[in-house]
Amino acid sequence: MKKQEKSLTMTVLMTPDMANFSGHVHGGSLLKLLDQVAYACAAKYCKSYVVTAALDQVFFRQQVNVGELVTFLAHVNHVGRSSMEIGIKVIAENLRTHQRRHTTSCYFTMVALDEEGNTIEVPKLTLDNDAEKRHFAAAKIRKQIRQESLEKTRALGTSTIEDELS
Repeated sequence: MKKQEKSLTMTVLMTPDMANFSGHVHGGSLLKLLDQVAYACAAKYCKSYVVTAALDQVFFRQQVNVGELVTFLAHVNHVGRSSMEIGIKVIAENLRTHQRRHTTSCYFTMVALDEEGNTIEVPKLTLDNDAEKRHFAAAKIRKQIRQESLEKTRALGTSTIEDELS
C-alpha cells in the first residue's frame, strides 16, 4: 500500500506588503496563506481539486512581524466521505534572534470535487500513531459541534450562509 501524504510544511518570509497599519502582518494576509496551505495539503492527500467548506477556531495567539520567517505545519486530521479536516499550526521565527513562537492555529474543512463540481469520495485515512488517533478523535468532535451549531442556527429561524448559497 502506498504511503499517504498527510502532512505539508510551507515556509514564507513575511514582507512589508503584508503589513497592517501597526506594522505587523495583517490577519487577512495570514488567512490567505492558511487557505493556500490547507488547499495544498488536502489536494496532495486526495489527489484531487478541493474547495474550502469551513474554517474553525482561528486563534491568533501572537502577532507576526514583518521580516519573520513563518512556517505553516499542516496535517490531515480527519476524513469523511468527501471532506477532510486540515489542522494548521503556524510558527514565526525571528531571523536575528532565532526565537520561534507558535502564533496561530486553525482547522479547515476541505471538500474534494470532480471536474463538474460534484463531491467525490476521498481515500480513507490511515492512523499511524497515537498522535494521529488523538487528532482524529478531536476532529470528529469538532465536526459534530459544527453540525450541531448549524442545526441550532436553522432552528432559530434565521438563515445561515449555507442557506443563502443554496
